[in-house]
Amino acid sequence: METKIDVKKEQKENILTPGKIVWNNFKKNKLAIVGLFVIAFIVLFAIVGPFITGYAENGIDYGAMKAAPNVKHLLGTDDLGRDVVTRLMYGGRISIAVGVFSVIIEVLLGALLGVVSGYYGGIIDSIIMRIADIFLCIPYLPILIVLGAMMSDFHVQPGARIIWLMFILAFLSWPQLCRLVRGEVLSLREQEYMQAAEALGIKDRRKMFKHLLPNTLPTIIVTATLGVGSNILAESALSFLGLGVIPPTASWGNMIQVVNDLYTLQHYPWLWIPPGVGIFLTVIAINVIGDALRDALDPKLRR
Repeated sequence: METKIDVKKEQKENILTPGKIVWNNFKKNKLAIVGLFVIAFIVLFAIVGPFITGYAENGIDYGAMKAAPNVKHLLGTDDLGRDVVTRLMYGGRISIAVGVFSVIIEVLLGALLGVVSGYYGGIIDSIIMRIADIFLCIPYLPILIVLGAMMSDFHVQPGARIIWLMFILAFLSWPQLCRLVRGEVLSLREQEYMQAAEALGIKDRRKMFKHLLPNTLPTIIVTATLGVGSNILAESALSFLGLGVIPPTASWGNMIQVVNDLYTLQHYPWLWIPPGVGIFLTVIAINVIGDALRDALDPKLRR
């Protein structure tokens, strides 16, 4: 009896579910595993770190302005005497949050419009695709800068700016995902199981969100993963120009903004290298993970 139970357990363990198959394919990419550890470390550094450090985000040490790295301040202090490590942690929270939540909004908007466009076709498809074409024809960075300048002109408060920035990034990025989801749906709706659903009289909403949209998840997951890195870069660029997250709220982008002259660049590297490294490692790790997910979710693309 015990032998039979053990055999059943082994059989269950040996069953390869879709999730196990993806994970098995994903973990073959050693660089992606390293990327996972890097992202995990950065997230823990940003979330848990501020509870460990002995300084507040905007706490000023008046006796140590632009101080070099030392035992008291491991990465030195900025021009106002604020601890760089602490601001790096808080800045990581903002930069990562903007990247993640803007992509969530982008996925909700792009996937919804994409599945509706692909399923119904006709005039609805034409309207949605023409709107997407208009967005795709607009140069991304200049519009981002203009919208950032508008927030400055309207004197939007720092906290509200972060929220608006998330929506702006999502609003400018949804057409790419929308087109990808639409293309998947156009193919999927001709499959036999969708013809069976049509014959059974299943409602359109159930067909779209129960049968079609789940089958586009691999595309959505890969696009969203890569989008997080892109949006972190966009936020950093905008904040560097003084049009995104503004002081005293820290973000990696506005921490690099202190490098506005050659003297600071040469003599105070601890002011700009740490946030620059944070942006670099985060974006590279996310892109590596995104590439590995693409290969794991689509075996045809495995190298």
